[in-house]
Amino acid sequence: MYRLIRPLLFLLSPESAHKASIYALKALSYIPLGMKILSLFFNFKSKALEREVFGIKFKNPVGLSAGFDKNGDLYNLFAPFGFSFIEIGSLTPLPQDGNPRPRCFRLESDNAIINRMGINNRGVKYAVQYIKEHKPDCIIGANLSKNATVANENAADDYERSFSLLYDFVDYFVINVSCPNVKDLTKLQDIGNLSRIIDRLLTLRNYYDDYRPILLKISPDLSFAQMDEIIDLVLLSGLDGVVATNTTTSRANLETNPEYVRSIGNGGLSGKPLFKRSLEVVRYIHEKTNGILPIIASGGIMKPEDAKAMLDAGASLVQVYSGFIYNGPSFVRKINKYLSEKAKEK
Repeated sequence: MYRLIRPLLFLLSPESAHKASIYALKALSYIPLGMKILSLFFNFKSKALEREVFGIKFKNPVGLSAGFDKNGDLYNLFAPFGFSFIEIGSLTPLPQDGNPRPRCFRLESDNAIINRMGINNRGVKYAVQYIKEHKPDCIIGANLSKNATVANENAADDYERSFSLLYDFVDYFVINVSCPNVKDLTKLQDIGNLSRIIDRLLTLRNYYDDYRPILLKISPDLSFAQMDEIIDLVLLSGLDGVVATNTTTSRANLETNPEYVRSIGNGGLSGKPLFKRSLEVVRYIHEKTNGILPIIASGGIMKPEDAKAMLDAGASLVQVYSGFIYNGPSFVRKINKYLSEKAKEK
């Protein structure tokens, strides 16, 4: 069915197609049993898929990456598609509009997307209020960033503010300092800047009764020497894991017309071309840490075999984004069914 619908959706701009899909899902949610019927079609359950990672029990290893549910108000619309967890955001303390449009582009020949959205979202208070009123049907992670107008030297204040407001309403946190679409944000990956943010959040967590894991999202564009510094900081600080990886600024080995790619300009690339690098980073982190650091693998997972490769390389969980857009609503079920079958073969 999605093969018939996708060409029509792809006639629209990526943002318009996203909105159209949301409107359709919201309409379905008002139909009695609409979401339950979706769940029956797209969920795949198996004991072999269940796992516990950083103290949280997941029904399967597949989640939805940050950037899809930017405002933290779509998680219950997408949970019926079989996701075990959904990462909302990136969220900032204050609402922000992001970059001017057009700011999202498909590279269909490459099964890829380039975006420079600029972390547009309605702000953390909107997300908190929505979660209060709509109990999540799956595990929720909160991806945090700073407002674009806030200087890097004051960034820790922004992360701390969002962290404290969301703490009682989500299951884990991700520190996003690696998005290439906000000016100078990636400079927060410098060890001095990053350690200030991490120290503030870890100190604040000590004042809460319940424990919420904190992870760091890593850029695929870092050198291995830079990664070594970050890995050492993560291990010494006591962070609970990493998300590998964010989008890339690289445009290497694309099949799409180079002139069109150049005309798009800046932005982070996700999808199939990112897979090889993300897999390399996951394997490197796993080996560097002797497998003691939980990894959520994200980047270029376009088929079930890709998800298994990430898990085999040392990931504990995987996230999809572009793969869900290009493959449609049955994609998560296909991944989970494949992983279950492979587990039974062992």
